Amino acid sequence: MGVGRRMQKQGPPEPLSEEHFANLKRKKGLPFDDPTAGEDTRRSKKQKIVKKQPKKSGSNTVAVKGAKKEEKPVKKAGTKPDHRSKESKKSKKASPDDDEEMGDEFDLEDLDGDEVDVQKLGDDFLGTDDDSVYDSDQDPVAKKEAFVFSDDEDDEEDREEKLTAANIEGLSRKLDMQREKEAEENEAELRDEALQTNIEGGDDLEDDDDQLKTKTKTLLAPDLQMLRTRITDTIRVLDDFSSLAEEGKSRAEYTSQLIKDICAYYGYNEFLAEKLFNLFPPREAFAFFEANESARPVVIRTNTLRTHRRDLAQALINRGVTLEPVGKWSKVGLQVFDSNVPLGATPEYLAGHYILQAASSFLPVMALCPQEGERVLDMASAPGGKTTHMAALMKNTGVIFANDPSKQRAKGLIGNIHRLGARNVIVCNYDAREFPRVMGGFDRVLLDAPCSGTGVIAKDPSVKTNRDEKDFLQLPHLQKQLLLAAIDSVDHASKTGGYVVYSTCSVAVEENEQVVAYALSRRPNVKLVETGLAFGKEGFTSFMGKSFHPSLKLTRRYYPHLYNVDGFFVAKFQKLGPTPANAVRANGVDKSNKPADGQAAEEAQEVVDKTPIGAECEAQDDFGSGFDDGEDKEYMERAKRNAMRRRGLDPRALKKPSASKKTAEKGEEKKTEGAAAAAAEVTEKIEKLEVVEERKVDESAKTKTVKTTKKVVEKVTKKVEEKPKAAAPAPKKAGDKKKKVAKK
Repeated sequence: MGVGRRMQKQGPPEPLSEEHFANLKRKKGLPFDDPTAGEDTRRSKKQKIVKKQPKKSGSNTVAVKGAKKEEKPVKKAGTKPDHRSKESKKSKKASPDDDEEMGDEFDLEDLDGDEVDVQKLGDDFLGTDDDSVYDSDQDPVAKKEAFVFSDDEDDEEDREEKLTAANIEGLSRKLDMQREKEAEENEAELRDEALQTNIEGGDDLEDDDDQLKTKTKTLLAPDLQMLRTRITDTIRVLDDFSSLAEEGKSRAEYTSQLIKDICAYYGYNEFLAEKLFNLFPPREAFAFFEANESARPVVIRTNTLRTHRRDLAQALINRGVTLEPVGKWSKVGLQVFDSNVPLGATPEYLAGHYILQAASSFLPVMALCPQEGERVLDMASAPGGKTTHMAALMKNTGVIFANDPSKQRAKGLIGNIHRLGARNVIVCNYDAREFPRVMGGFDRVLLDAPCSGTGVIAKDPSVKTNRDEKDFLQLPHLQKQLLLAAIDSVDHASKTGGYVVYSTCSVAVEENEQVVAYALSRRPNVKLVETGLAFGKEGFTSFMGKSFHPSLKLTRRYYPHLYNVDGFFVAKFQKLGPTPANAVRANGVDKSNKPADGQAAEEAQEVVDKTPIGAECEAQDDFGSGFDDGEDKEYMERAKRNAMRRRGLDPRALKKPSASKKTAEKGEEKKTEGAAAAAAEVTEKIEKLEVVEERKVDESAKTKTVKTTKKVVEKVTKKVEEKPKAAAPAPKKAGDKKKKVAKK
């Protein structure tokens, strides 16, 4: 019939261990070997496995490892004790012949006092880990695998953690007690160590504590509310320093403390914070720093080449955009407060009806005010907001040369030009400092120079920490070169123009007033004029001990805390006459800005005359008598240098012979000295011969003239003699007629 169902589940019994036989021999008083050296795998497993003790929190129960062997056995969750007890009794009855197994169970109960490592069996055999006990409901294969160690011990841990609610309270209480004891022991150890260090260290410990406090203060984040209150208090003291200042504390100490607090509160480096703080009084400086923390309003500029502002506003309002005119000073600007659609993807934007542009970028174009039919140069035009604004003001007439030194940025410039429909724009890619050589004679020039960006910190917060003293030395140098090149590119004789507008998105004096003052000193043929803008603060005429030309009042400054626009600077020049011949040229210096020697420096400052040669001096009657070889040589050398520049060659090479040529020329000089003397003798002989020939020619010419005069006199006398002879034959003619009549 085969194996029964109960035997299939239970499986064959495990083989008895040596300890079992040792217990039997000990009970009967027979000699036996010590089984401690060869413990079975079951007890070694019990020693290695660490059980968790459960901890009770509220109504939920948590299974915890670490249960001790002395605790009562716990029933496994999800099992039925009555059923298990019945099955265990049945298993005993079903195998009555198995005396050894029964004896083993009996002996284990009797030997509880003898051996400490052996657990007592529970009433239903469920609390034991003995391999000889099986559950009839379990699969024998699963039962065997339960006690086999593997790489993944999660199943075994879950099996041990499944405890009943009855034992969780006691186990959790014991765990809490253990943790309290450990905490007390740790505190006691710390106290002992502190006492020992106090005895050994003494005063050194206090110094270490002070150092730790200072370190923790620097590491911890500052209390922003405390910093803000301290900033406002310091500003209040500086406003009324005489009455509110503490005794023995100077104004410099208050300002230094205020600058440090501003650096900590707003995140500036100390150099830039001090530079910006010095531009304003303390209260206005605080307002400036505060305004840089909030973004400027979104502004769009209407493209009047394609639509009107009223029509554009109505179309955007219908799409759910909340807007209003940017101000009375602009006729094309719209300020956007809220939008349900992305402004850079509307059909109106794609059709070129408007462009996203900051309100402060309107100002330079408004100051330049280009007229229809003019030639205008935009020296740094990308991304094209100002260029397309000028094209709209000129109504697509005239020519606009949009230059940008970056080819990558020029791609975006070209895209905006096409989208907005500007048809009078020519895009070029030159270094703007070379533009007087490339092309000149413009009616107006716009220079929006690259700058440090201290006026647009709200857009680019990285400026707070990236700018240092080196930037404020390099950028003004570049701006001065660009401004001189812009002035030289303008035609002073233009009937409608002759203007240059210089602008930056910076508020630093080094990039604005100092650059303008430099241009006025190097170009006496220009002057500052009114910008024509309706608002703006006057430029500085004196700053930090430096005084500038009084005409700098005509420049305009714009601040975010005053006008809610980006920080900006605008200056407008008018060119009155040609550039002086001895003026320093911005484009004459090589890229390194370091001439090799004195001759190279003179070449760098040389004026390139591109004006056409007029008929100022007329040629004299005698051919060749009006030429001067020395003057012609200068013109020829200048023409050679200009031709070499057009071909991309260095004109200094004409005046710099190589070393090999120099040695050859020294040898030839000696040879030519003797030849020069011989040549002088030959020239003298030739001159004498020429004088003799000239005399002969004169004599022959005189003889010819005498002969001709004689011939002329003879002809005249003959004519005089023939006149009376011609008058006498008249009566002959009458007689002839009578004869003819008589014959008839």
